[in-house]
Amino acid sequence: MRKIEINGIDICPFTSREELMDYIEQKQSILVAVNAEKIVNATPFTREIINNNTGYCDGIGAVWALKQRGAKNAVKIPGCELWLDIVSRYYRTKSFYLVGGKHEVIETTISKLRDEFLGINIVGYRNGYLENDEERHALIEDVAAKSPDIVFVAMGSPKQELLMGEMQQRHKAIYQGLGGSFDVYTGNVKRAPKWWVDHKVEFAYRLFKEPKRIKRQIHLLTLVRMLLFRQV
Repeated sequence: MRKIEINGIDICPFTSREELMDYIEQKQSILVAVNAEKIVNATPFTREIINNNTGYCDGIGAVWALKQRGAKNAVKIPGCELWLDIVSRYYRTKSFYLVGGKHEVIETTISKLRDEFLGINIVGYRNGYLENDEERHALIEDVAAKSPDIVFVAMGSPKQELLMGEMQQRHKAIYQGLGGSFDVYTGNVKRAPKWWVDHKVEFAYRLFKEPKRIKRQIHLLTLVRMLLFRQV
């Protein structure tokens, strides 16, 4: 898989979710969602995290940037959908470990997964609130001991990527950072209606529903300007 560099970030121009899943099956790494905010605010630290792993387009801004670089077939792959595609593809054959969210959220997530994917092998899970280094170390050692094939960590960036990096040093697996995906899955946070998602304007709906997100959405406009003036 060739990678395309945008503002110092190497992004894989996957053309479908299936292509992404085929890729990670052959190359165990950390899946890092890339959007306009991460591109615009890229630092040497965040670039290193993404470039040492597998960055994929989780936002329409990242897709636009790749298309400008010639990757005409690159597609947006929302992380909050991708992790469930991975579960659906592998729940009969692989084992899982989940970290993230509040205690009640992760408990509901696990219960719902077991209802929807009968026989799924979840070898461990816990909430995303690590109070000290002792708890962090205990979690990493538990993951290593239980040796899951796939690990999902929903704690927000870059916290989740740093934790997955430490886990990966102890146990090789497929890792994916999920941000607030457990909240979406359990219904605590509502996604945009299907029409907005299908027409690639989910960002506009979220801004309409949550005007305070303008501070984050402004990065999409900044990226558009940077693309127009070839500043990335």
